[in-house]
Amino acid sequence: MLGSLEVIKGDRDCTPSAPKLRELLALLLLQSNRVIPTETLATELWRGEMPRSAQATLQTYIYQLRKILCSERGGENRDILMTRPPGYVINTTCDQLDATRFDHLVRSGRAALDDDDPATASTMLHSGLSLWRGAALADVEPGPRLAAHIAWLEETRLTALELRIQADFRLGRYRELVGELRALTALHPLNEWLHRQLMIALHATGRRTDALAVYRDVRRILREEVGLEPSHQLQHAQQAILADAPLRELASY
Repeated sequence: MLGSLEVIKGDRDCTPSAPKLRELLALLLLQSNRVIPTETLATELWRGEMPRSAQATLQTYIYQLRKILCSERGGENRDILMTRPPGYVINTTCDQLDATRFDHLVRSGRAALDDDDPATASTMLHSGLSLWRGAALADVEPGPRLAAHIAWLEETRLTALELRIQADFRLGRYRELVGELRALTALHPLNEWLHRQLMIALHATGRRTDALAVYRDVRRILREEVGLEPSHQLQHAQQAILADAPLRELASY
């Protein structure tokens, strides 16, 4: 789900091609091991404008998904997608979904960072972020409920990225981060935290002029786009760089 929707069984791609099946499967997977009421699923699939045949059509979709998810040999996976009043539940283990593995790695990375172990944190967070293959569920047309879950996944991805940058900063990897931070600030031009980290990384590598240019650029963008001045943290970073303050003062603020 951390990219296009894919269902892999062994070495075979069994991803459904029908848009409604893909949407239904994504919604069930993002709330795996929890019963989702039939009414909730139908409202999501038909955006509140349900046809008279909605219930029968939903049952057909569930039947088709079961055929995809269950093993061809003996049906040993027949309990993956089950009927549970008042709806359906898809049962998964923590290693079957990339989104679940990602969440576990992010939690572990955050815990390592809190325990002052940036090397382990960086490794965990790098591993988690490497699971992403593009935008979450990029090839699924979402309804409002699924769109909210996708937004949450993308926010969690950005949080993991920020944690990993913090870990790499503690390891002194400033030079390696400059290029990545330039790309990230281009993707997120209003994210002041990322701009501040780029300023710090440039300052740490002796590029004060470039660091101050980043401040001027983000200040202009903020003024033009939202009519705001940079945050106090960003202004402090600029003043500290102008004063050639020690790196520890910048990084700890």
